[in-house]
Amino acid sequence: MKHQETVIIIDFGGQYAQLIARRVRECGVYCEILPYNKPAEEILSHNPKGVIFSGGPASVNMENAPQLDEGVFKAGVPILGICYGMQLMAKDLGGTVASPEKHEYGHTEFSRNGSCPLFENISEKTAVWMSHGDAVTDMPAGFGLIGHTELTPTAAMADEARRFYAVQFHPEVVHTTEGTQMLKNFLFRICECEGGWSMENYIDIAVANIRQQVGDHNVLCALSGGVDSSVAAALLAEAVGNQLTCVFVDHGLLRLHEGDEVEAAFSKWNLHFRRVNAETRFLGKLTGVEEPEQKRKIVGEEFIRVFEEEAKKIGAVDFLAQGTIYPDVIESGTGEAATIK
Repeated sequence: MKHQETVIIIDFGGQYAQLIARRVRECGVYCEILPYNKPAEEILSHNPKGVIFSGGPASVNMENAPQLDEGVFKAGVPILGICYGMQLMAKDLGGTVASPEKHEYGHTEFSRNGSCPLFENISEKTAVWMSHGDAVTDMPAGFGLIGHTELTPTAAMADEARRFYAVQFHPEVVHTTEGTQMLKNFLFRICECEGGWSMENYIDIAVANIRQQVGDHNVLCALSGGVDSSVAAALLAEAVGNQLTCVFVDHGLLRLHEGDEVEAAFSKWNLHFRRVNAETRFLGKLTGVEEPEQKRKIVGEEFIRVFEEEAKKIGAVDFLAQGTIYPDVIESGTGEAATIK
Protein backbone atom coordinates (compact mmCIF):
# COMPACT_ATOMS: atom_id res chain seq x y z
CA MET A 1 0.00 0.00 0.00
CA LYS A 2 1.60 3.27 -1.13
CA HIS A 3 1.46 6.42 0.98
CA GLN A 4 2.82 9.89 0.40
CA GLU A 5 5.17 9.57 3.39
CA THR A 6 6.07 6.55 5.50
CA VAL A 7 8.08 5.90 8.64
CA ILE A 8 9.40 2.37 9.16
CA ILE A 9 9.52 0.79 12.61
CA ILE A 10 12.00 -2.05 13.00
CA ASP A 11 10.70 -4.63 15.46
CA PHE A 12 13.37 -6.24 17.64
CA GLY A 13 10.88 -8.42 19.50
CA GLY A 14 9.49 -5.87 21.94
CA GLN A 15 5.71 -5.83 22.29
CA TYR A 16 5.91 -2.04 22.45
CA ALA A 17 6.64 -1.97 18.71
CA GLN A 18 2.90 -1.91 18.01
CA LEU A 19 2.48 0.93 20.50
CA ILE A 20 5.20 2.95 18.76
CA ALA A 21 3.26 2.51 15.52
CA ARG A 22 0.07 3.70 17.18
CA ARG A 23 1.77 6.81 18.54
CA VAL A 24 3.29 7.66 15.16
CA ARG A 25 -0.08 7.31 13.45
CA GLU A 26 -1.72 9.41 16.17
CA CYS A 27 0.75 12.13 15.15
CA GLY A 28 -0.71 11.98 11.63
CA VAL A 29 2.12 10.04 9.99
CA TYR A 30 1.69 6.65 8.32
CA CYS A 31 4.08 3.90 9.44
CA GLU A 32 4.72 0.21 8.95
CA ILE A 33 6.40 -2.36 11.17
CA LEU A 34 9.05 -4.65 9.70
CA PRO A 35 11.01 -7.42 11.46
CA TYR A 36 14.68 -6.76 12.17
CA ASN A 37 15.91 -9.49 9.82
CA LYS A 38 14.69 -7.79 6.64
CA PRO A 39 17.50 -6.74 4.26
CA ALA A 40 18.26 -3.03 4.05
CA GLU A 41 17.14 -3.02 0.43
CA GLU A 42 13.62 -4.09 1.41
CA ILE A 43 13.44 -1.65 4.32
CA LEU A 44 14.56 1.24 2.14
CA SER A 45 12.26 0.22 -0.74
CA HIS A 46 9.46 1.93 1.23
CA ASN A 47 11.31 5.23 0.72
CA PRO A 48 10.98 6.02 4.44
CA LYS A 49 11.18 9.54 5.78
CA GLY A 50 12.65 8.02 8.95
CA VAL A 51 13.30 4.74 10.74
CA ILE A 52 12.57 3.88 14.39
CA PHE A 53 14.27 0.96 16.16
CA SER A 54 12.03 -0.63 18.81
CA GLY A 55 13.00 -2.08 22.15
CA GLY A 56 13.38 -5.80 22.71
CA PRO A 57 13.94 -8.42 25.43
CA ALA A 58 17.43 -9.50 24.32
CA SER A 59 20.87 -8.14 25.16
CA VAL A 60 22.93 -6.90 22.23
CA ASN A 61 25.89 -8.75 23.78
CA MET A 62 24.16 -12.12 23.66
CA GLU A 63 25.04 -14.69 21.06
CA ASN A 64 22.34 -14.71 18.36
CA ALA A 65 20.97 -11.33 19.54
CA PRO A 66 18.71 -9.66 16.95
CA GLN A 67 20.85 -7.83 14.40
CA LEU A 68 20.16 -5.34 11.62
CA ASP A 69 21.46 -5.03 8.09
CA GLU A 70 23.95 -2.19 8.58
CA GLY A 71 23.04 -0.81 5.18
CA VAL A 72 20.22 1.02 6.96
CA PHE A 73 22.83 3.24 8.67
CA LYS A 74 24.34 4.19 5.32
CA ALA A 75 21.13 5.31 3.62
CA GLY A 76 21.11 8.90 4.92
CA VAL A 77 17.72 8.37 6.58
CA PRO A 78 17.02 9.76 10.10
CA ILE A 79 16.98 7.06 12.79
CA LEU A 80 15.56 7.00 16.31
CA GLY A 81 16.72 4.12 18.52
CA ILE A 82 14.60 3.23 21.55
CA CYS A 83 15.95 1.06 24.42
CA TYR A 84 17.37 -2.05 22.65
CA GLY A 85 17.38 0.09 19.50
CA MET A 86 19.72 2.57 21.20
CA GLN A 87 22.04 -0.19 22.37
CA LEU A 88 22.14 -1.78 18.91
CA MET A 89 22.90 1.58 17.32
CA ALA A 90 25.74 2.15 19.80
CA LYS A 91 27.30 -1.28 19.32
CA ASP A 92 26.97 -1.39 15.53
CA LEU A 93 28.54 2.04 15.12
CA GLY A 94 31.54 1.38 17.35
CA GLY A 95 30.38 2.11 20.90
CA THR A 96 30.17 -0.14 23.96
CA VAL A 97 27.18 -1.62 25.77
CA ALA A 98 27.44 -3.27 29.18
CA SER A 99 25.26 -4.43 32.06
CA PRO A 100 25.58 -2.00 35.00
CA GLU A 101 25.34 -3.06 38.64
CA LYS A 102 22.00 -1.30 39.07
CA HIS A 103 19.20 -1.64 36.54
CA GLU A 104 16.38 0.83 35.95
CA TYR A 105 12.73 -0.13 35.78
CA GLY A 106 9.76 2.20 36.11
CA HIS A 107 9.44 5.96 36.57
CA THR A 108 12.73 7.82 36.36
CA GLU A 109 13.65 11.50 36.23
CA PHE A 110 15.44 12.32 32.99
CA SER A 111 17.60 15.42 32.54
CA ARG A 112 18.45 16.67 29.09
CA ASN A 113 21.95 17.92 28.32
CA GLY A 114 22.03 21.10 26.27
CA SER A 115 19.59 21.45 23.41
CA CYS A 116 18.83 19.37 20.34
CA PRO A 117 15.89 19.00 17.92
CA LEU A 118 14.68 15.79 19.60
CA PHE A 119 14.10 17.57 22.90
CA GLU A 120 12.80 20.90 21.65
CA ASN A 121 9.98 22.15 23.93
CA ILE A 122 10.83 19.42 26.46
CA SER A 123 11.35 20.31 30.13
CA GLU A 124 14.91 20.32 31.47
CA LYS A 125 13.84 17.51 33.82
CA THR A 126 10.98 15.20 32.87
CA ALA A 127 9.50 11.84 33.90
CA VAL A 128 10.34 8.88 31.65
CA TRP A 129 9.72 5.14 31.74
CA MET A 130 12.78 2.88 31.90
CA SER A 131 12.95 -0.88 31.39
CA HIS A 132 16.48 -2.08 30.68
CA GLY A 133 19.30 -4.26 31.94
CA ASP A 134 22.05 -3.06 29.58
CA ALA A 135 23.17 0.51 28.93
CA VAL A 136 25.54 2.38 26.63
CA THR A 137 28.87 2.89 28.42
CA ASP A 138 30.84 4.39 25.52
CA MET A 139 29.18 6.31 22.71
CA PRO A 140 30.29 5.77 19.09
CA ALA A 141 32.44 8.38 17.36
CA GLY A 142 30.40 11.37 16.23
CA PHE A 143 27.80 11.05 18.99
CA GLY A 144 27.23 13.52 21.79
CA LEU A 145 25.45 13.17 25.11
CA ILE A 146 21.95 14.71 25.09
CA GLY A 147 20.46 13.30 28.30
CA HIS A 148 21.09 11.35 31.51
CA THR A 149 19.40 9.92 34.60
CA GLU A 150 20.78 9.22 38.06
CA LEU A 151 21.61 5.59 37.21
CA THR A 152 22.23 5.90 33.46
CA PRO A 153 24.88 8.49 32.51
CA THR A 154 24.15 7.97 28.80
CA ALA A 155 20.33 7.94 28.69
CA ALA A 156 20.16 9.72 25.32
CA MET A 157 22.71 10.37 22.57
CA ALA A 158 22.77 11.92 19.11
CA ASP A 159 24.89 12.24 16.00
CA GLU A 160 23.13 15.31 14.63
CA ALA A 161 25.19 15.39 11.43
CA ARG A 162 23.78 12.00 10.40
CA ARG A 163 20.41 12.63 12.14
CA PHE A 164 20.85 9.59 14.39
CA TYR A 165 19.13 9.89 17.79
CA ALA A 166 18.70 7.35 20.56
CA VAL A 167 17.01 7.19 23.98
CA GLN A 168 17.25 4.50 26.63
CA PHE A 169 13.70 5.14 27.86
CA HIS A 170 10.36 4.51 26.13
CA PRO A 171 8.79 7.69 24.71
CA GLU A 172 5.84 5.72 23.33
CA VAL A 173 4.30 4.89 26.75
CA VAL A 174 2.08 7.30 28.66
CA HIS A 175 4.38 7.10 31.70
CA THR A 176 6.92 9.17 29.72
CA THR A 177 5.00 12.39 30.22
CA GLU A 178 6.51 14.31 27.28
CA GLY A 179 7.10 11.28 25.07
CA THR A 180 4.58 12.26 22.41
CA GLN A 181 6.29 15.63 21.99
CA MET A 182 9.62 13.84 21.55
CA LEU A 183 8.13 11.63 18.83
CA LYS A 184 6.62 14.68 17.15
CA ASN A 185 10.02 16.36 17.20
CA PHE A 186 11.55 13.33 15.51
CA LEU A 187 8.79 13.07 12.91
CA PHE A 188 8.35 16.72 12.01
CA ARG A 189 11.62 18.48 12.88
CA ILE A 190 14.14 15.74 12.13
CA CYS A 191 12.38 13.63 9.47
CA GLU A 192 10.55 16.68 8.06
CA CYS A 193 7.25 14.81 7.72
CA GLU A 194 4.20 16.84 6.75
CA GLY A 195 1.60 14.74 8.59
CA GLY A 196 -2.06 14.72 7.61
CA TRP A 197 -2.52 10.94 7.62
CA SER A 198 -5.73 9.65 9.22
CA MET A 199 -7.88 6.53 9.26
CA GLU A 200 -10.34 8.32 6.99
CA ASN A 201 -7.85 8.77 4.19
CA TYR A 202 -6.47 5.31 4.93
CA ILE A 203 -9.87 3.88 3.94
CA ASP A 204 -9.79 5.74 0.64
CA ILE A 205 -6.22 4.55 -0.04
CA ALA A 206 -7.04 0.96 0.94
CA VAL A 207 -10.12 0.82 -1.30
CA ALA A 208 -8.20 2.29 -4.24
CA ASN A 209 -5.34 -0.18 -3.77
CA ILE A 210 -7.72 -3.16 -3.53
CA ARG A 211 -9.45 -2.12 -6.76
CA GLN A 212 -6.12 -1.79 -8.53
CA GLN A 213 -4.86 -5.16 -7.30
CA VAL A 214 -8.05 -7.15 -7.84
CA GLY A 215 -9.09 -5.66 -11.17
CA ASP A 216 -11.96 -7.74 -12.57
CA HIS A 217 -11.09 -10.90 -10.61
CA ASN A 218 -13.02 -12.62 -7.81
CA VAL A 219 -12.21 -12.58 -4.10
CA LEU A 220 -13.10 -15.06 -1.35
CA CYS A 221 -13.16 -13.89 2.29
CA ALA A 222 -13.70 -15.93 5.46
CA LEU A 223 -15.95 -14.02 7.83
CA SER A 224 -16.30 -14.82 11.54
CA GLY A 225 -18.24 -11.74 12.61
CA GLY A 226 -15.28 -10.44 14.63
CA VAL A 227 -13.61 -7.07 14.10
CA ASP A 228 -10.66 -8.44 12.10
CA SER A 229 -12.49 -10.23 9.31
CA SER A 230 -15.47 -7.85 9.29
CA VAL A 231 -13.30 -4.79 8.63
CA ALA A 232 -11.40 -6.61 5.89
CA ALA A 233 -14.69 -7.76 4.32
CA ALA A 234 -16.18 -4.25 4.51
CA LEU A 235 -13.17 -2.71 2.75
CA LEU A 236 -13.37 -5.39 0.06
CA ALA A 237 -17.11 -4.91 -0.35
CA GLU A 238 -16.61 -1.17 -0.75
CA ALA A 239 -13.88 -1.77 -3.31
CA VAL A 240 -15.12 -4.63 -5.52
CA GLY A 241 -18.80 -5.25 -4.66
CA ASN A 242 -20.20 -8.38 -6.30
CA GLN A 243 -16.73 -9.69 -7.15
CA LEU A 244 -16.56 -10.62 -3.45
CA THR A 245 -17.89 -13.78 -1.83
CA CYS A 246 -18.03 -13.81 1.98
CA VAL A 247 -18.38 -17.13 3.76
CA PHE A 248 -19.79 -16.37 7.20
CA VAL A 249 -19.09 -19.30 9.49
CA ASP A 250 -21.65 -18.91 12.30
CA HIS A 251 -20.14 -21.12 15.01
CA GLY A 252 -22.81 -20.35 17.61
CA LEU A 253 -20.36 -18.61 19.95
CA LEU A 254 -21.41 -15.05 19.17
CA ARG A 255 -23.79 -13.04 21.38
CA LEU A 256 -27.54 -13.68 21.11
CA HIS A 257 -28.79 -12.72 17.61
CA GLU A 258 -25.35 -11.37 16.66
CA GLY A 259 -25.15 -13.72 13.68
CA ASP A 260 -28.27 -12.09 12.27
CA GLU A 261 -26.73 -8.66 12.90
CA VAL A 262 -23.60 -9.61 10.94
CA GLU A 263 -25.70 -10.77 8.02
CA ALA A 264 -27.80 -7.59 8.14
CA ALA A 265 -24.69 -5.39 8.27
CA PHE A 266 -23.40 -6.80 4.98
CA SER A 267 -26.75 -6.56 3.21
CA LYS A 268 -25.91 -2.92 2.29
CA TRP A 269 -23.42 -4.14 -0.33
CA ASN A 270 -24.03 -6.01 -3.56
CA LEU A 271 -21.91 -9.05 -2.75
CA HIS A 272 -22.27 -12.83 -2.46
CA PHE A 273 -22.94 -13.68 1.19
CA ARG A 274 -22.99 -17.34 2.27
CA ARG A 275 -23.92 -18.11 5.88
CA VAL A 276 -22.99 -21.51 7.31
CA ASN A 277 -24.91 -22.36 10.49
CA ALA A 278 -22.41 -24.63 12.25
CA GLU A 279 -23.37 -24.17 15.90
CA THR A 280 -24.06 -27.86 16.56
CA ARG A 281 -20.75 -28.87 14.99
CA PHE A 282 -18.67 -26.41 17.04
CA LEU A 283 -20.41 -27.06 20.35
CA GLY A 284 -19.95 -30.79 19.83
CA LYS A 285 -16.18 -30.31 19.40
CA LEU A 286 -16.06 -28.21 22.59
CA THR A 287 -18.06 -30.59 24.77
CA GLY A 288 -16.09 -31.46 27.91
CA VAL A 289 -13.19 -29.12 27.10
CA GLU A 290 -12.39 -26.73 29.97
CA GLU A 291 -8.89 -25.33 29.25
CA PRO A 292 -9.30 -21.92 27.50
CA GLU A 293 -6.27 -22.19 25.20
CA GLN A 294 -7.38 -25.62 24.01
CA LYS A 295 -10.86 -24.21 23.32
CA ARG A 296 -9.36 -21.37 21.28
CA LYS A 297 -7.36 -23.80 19.14
CA ILE A 298 -10.35 -26.09 18.60
CA VAL A 299 -12.50 -23.17 17.44
CA GLY A 300 -9.76 -21.94 15.09
CA GLU A 301 -9.14 -25.37 13.60
CA GLU A 302 -12.84 -26.13 13.09
CA PHE A 303 -13.42 -22.70 11.54
CA ILE A 304 -10.81 -23.48 8.87
CA ARG A 305 -12.30 -26.91 8.18
CA VAL A 306 -15.82 -25.50 7.73
CA PHE A 307 -14.53 -22.69 5.52
CA GLU A 308 -12.58 -25.15 3.35
CA GLU A 309 -15.66 -27.32 2.83
CA GLU A 310 -17.76 -24.32 1.80
CA ALA A 311 -15.01 -22.94 -0.44
CA LYS A 312 -14.91 -26.20 -2.41
CA LYS A 313 -18.58 -25.71 -3.26
CA ILE A 314 -17.83 -22.25 -4.66
CA GLY A 315 -15.02 -23.37 -6.94
CA ALA A 316 -11.96 -21.50 -8.15
CA VAL A 317 -11.36 -17.90 -7.09
CA ASP A 318 -8.49 -15.51 -7.81
CA PHE A 319 -7.83 -13.97 -4.39
CA LEU A 320 -8.15 -15.09 -0.78
CA ALA A 321 -8.65 -12.22 1.68
CA GLN A 322 -7.58 -12.19 5.33
CA GLY A 323 -7.52 -9.46 7.96
CA THR A 324 -5.79 -9.26 11.34
CA ILE A 325 -5.83 -6.30 13.73
CA TYR A 326 -2.85 -5.12 15.80
CA PRO A 327 -4.08 -6.42 19.20
CA ASP A 328 -4.31 -9.93 17.78
CA VAL A 329 -0.83 -9.59 16.28
CA ILE A 330 0.54 -8.59 19.69
CA GLU A 331 -1.22 -11.42 21.53
CA SER A 332 -0.06 -14.00 18.99
CA GLY A 333 3.60 -13.09 19.50
CA THR A 334 4.67 -11.65 16.17
CA GLY A 335 8.30 -12.11 15.21
CA GLU A 336 10.40 -12.67 18.34
CA ALA A 337 7.72 -11.48 20.79
CA ALA A 338 6.19 -13.93 23.25
CA THR A 339 2.64 -15.25 22.89
CA ILE A 340 0.45 -13.64 25.55
CA LYS A 341 -3.06 -14.80 24.60
